This record gives sequence, C-alpha cells and structure tokens, in this order.
Amino acid sequence: MVVLPSVRVAAVQAAPVFLDVPATLDKIDGLVGEATAGGAELVVFGESFLAGFPIWNGVLAPIDQYDFHERLVGSAITVPGPECERLGAIARAHSVVLSVGVNERNPASLGQVWNANLVFDRTGRLVNHRRKLVATWYERLTWSPGDAHDLRPVELGGWQLGALICGENTNTLARFALLAQGERLHLATYPPAWPFDGRTETYEYDLPANIRLRAAAHAFEGKVFVVVAATTLDDTALRQVARDDPRIEQALRATAPASMILGPDGRLVAGPLTEDGILHAELDLQREVVAKQAHDIVGTYNRSDIFRLSVDMRRRSILDPHDRVDDDPGDGAVFTARADPDRRA
Repeated sequence: MVVLPSVRVAAVQAAPVFLDVPATLDKIDGLVGEATAGGAELVVFGESFLAGFPIWNGVLAPIDQYDFHERLVGSAITVPGPECERLGAIARAHSVVLSVGVNERNPASLGQVWNANLVFDRTGRLVNHRRKLVATWYERLTWSPGDAHDLRPVELGGWQLGALICGENTNTLARFALLAQGERLHLATYPPAWPFDGRTETYEYDLPANIRLRAAAHAFEGKVFVVVAATTLDDTALRQVARDDPRIEQALRATAPASMILGPDGRLVAGPLTEDGILHAELDLQREVVAKQAHDIVGTYNRSDIFRLSVDMRRRSILDPHDRVDDDPGDGAVFTARADPDRRA
C-alpha cells in the first residue's frame, strides 16, 4: 500500500545582508535554527538569497551600475566551494533539508554568474544544484543562461522535491519535466521586488498576485504542494540602490513580493506572508492521490502516444570533453575549445 509522508515546511521571507556573504551565511544559520525550533523539516530561502538579487538592473541605467555588478561578482560563490560547505554544515547541524538561492560564479571566468538554487539533505550533502534556465528581462545584465542539469525531483524519503526559480515557474515544459519525473513537493523562489513598468507613478505590477497565480497553476495542474519563498530588501539595500531617488524607492517598495504555501487543489495552505518572517505548514502529501483521480497530467490524463518531451540534462562546460589537453614544454597547456559544445569534428 502506498502511504505518502507528511512534511513540516518553513518558507523564510527575509533580506540577506546586502552583498555580504559571510554575514548572510550567519543569518541563514540563525534563521534555520528559528525555523527548526518551530518544527520544520524543510527550510526554503528565496531567490539569490546568498547574497543579493541584482535589482539595480531594473531601476538604473547600465552605465550607472558597474559598482553593484563588481560587488555581486565578488560576492558570488563557486560550487563546490567553502560557502557551499558552510551551507551543508548548517543543514547537518540542524538536521534539516535546506534550499537556498545563490549567485554562482564560473570558477573559470569572472564574467559569468548564474542564478542557482542549492538543496542540501539532512546530512549536509548537496543533492540538487540547479541553474536558472533563462534570466528574465533585465536580469540578463547579470546572469548567464543555465542548463537542465538537476531539473529533476529529489527523492528524500518520498518527498520527490523539485525546484524552479522565479520566472521558470511560467515555463510550461520545465514544470512538466519535473512533474513527469514524479514531483510531489515543489519549491518556487522569488526576488525582493520586480519593477516592471515605469510609465506611471504607481508601478502597478502586482508581484504577490502574479506569484500566487503561478503557484496555484502548478499546484492545481500537477496536484502537488507548492512552497513559495521570496527574498526581501532591507533598508540598507534600498538606500544603496535608490541613491536618494524617491521614484526608484517607490518602484522597489511598490513591487515587493509575498511568500505562501499552496495545496494540490491550488488553494492557500498558509500565507500570503507580505513582511519578513517564517511561514510554517504541515503538508500531507497523501492528498495527491485522490486529486489525481480527476486529472493526472503525467499519467491517466496524458497521451504519451501523442505527446513526447525530451530534456538534455547535461551540465554544460566551456571545454568539450572530447577536446584534447596536452602538455607543451613551450607554452604550458595547449587546448582547443569549440563555441558549440555539442558540435563534433
């Protein structure tokens, strides 16, 4: 008999210490301790929580943001790396599954940063390492396109935990890829603000409403639970980015996010949380069984004889693994790299 577990989850809505990795790691440790004291088995942080979302891309001209870009690259982490080890140690110390959004730097290039999400199990082992498939709009000034490596749910004792970052939750094929591999518990992470249209003074982009719309769609279509965790901006970040411009400050404050937890019927289980805090809920994954009797979009309500989806889950590298790397007494290492890693000579 199939009996699915219940999971006690915590969505953390908080601000990192702006572009300060050591201080933000300490803050993560404290917040995880607070969440586990409330019974959480899974603790979820928002998009690029370590250690800041490049919100300046949305409100400053490109020629006015080099200082922020340099600071973000300087604070971006490598995976694996010491900061990754610290996150694993936090998960292990609190015996909790931990999900954290990070800025990840290519160790081979100071010009490439990815928007990544890391999931650690209770032992501190990194079990899922995703890079956002496509940076959204002005995010492309900072982040490179990711890949589909680890676009899969993690088993974790029946949880089947999957994660998508912000706008990926509108990517129908990415969502279906997770569901088709058995996802039961979905994590959706979001930024601290989303200034979208400056043609009026009201900035009428309703980020909490749009987050709820996306989360409810995935929950209802997939018959899964969805845990939404959003990052926020503290006063330090607001002041530094706004630079005493009231219009920019209004844009950032007016488009703040919300965290929430939804059930497989698309309805709210907890939240929305619109201020800094921790949202708790106990989720009975068994609820998917009856819900899927009506619509199981990867099973009985799918036509696999008509529709097929293929996903390339290889992790991309600048060097083709078939390229040659030889020692050259004169020049050190001699290698060739192809612009298209899939091209074969």
